[in-house]
Amino acid sequence: MKNFEDDIQQALAVLTAGGLILYPTDTIWGIGCDATNKKAIERIYQLKKRADEKSMIVLVADERDILQYVAAPDLKVFDYLSAAIKPTTVIYDHAIGLADNVINKDGSIGIRICKDEFCRHLLKRFRKPIVSTSANISGEPSPAFFSEVSQPIKEGVDYIVNHRRGDRNPSQPSSVIRWNKDATITVIRP
Repeated sequence: MKNFEDDIQQALAVLTAGGLILYPTDTIWGIGCDATNKKAIERIYQLKKRADEKSMIVLVADERDILQYVAAPDLKVFDYLSAAIKPTTVIYDHAIGLADNVINKDGSIGIRICKDEFCRHLLKRFRKPIVSTSANISGEPSPAFFSEVSQPIKEGVDYIVNHRRGDRNPSQPSSVIRWNKDATITVIRP
């Protein structure tokens, strides 16, 4: 548990200072930063060699966070999420309180309530959403395991979390849905 706590402390210090972390999420290994820090988000776009018009998702710890970063979300989404079997990222309209370069041009944002123990601890203690984007150069395969993360990505972040580096349990990216105004969903990635 000491290493877990050390990882949380180190990651918090880097996030607070506007840095980038490489960390295990509830899906795959990701690059993260403070989702309210425009400069940190710019660094992720540069590191991934990704066009900045491609928005990224953010992780939050619980439903209350959705209410803080989305203007008037449909509360029925929480019933849907409680029944979801796999991690699900929801695209919401009317993002608020986040850096403008993490929000899609149409004002939407992809948010996932993270169930992973490490991420939840980190999110609750950081008290802000954290960007989560796959730990790869744009166009390359997403790393399911730490050993698959490329050296340029490892060298481009300010802290690499030790927790779960040896984990070989297969994981996949989250499902992605858009929550529509009429409470219907559009499945973007099953």
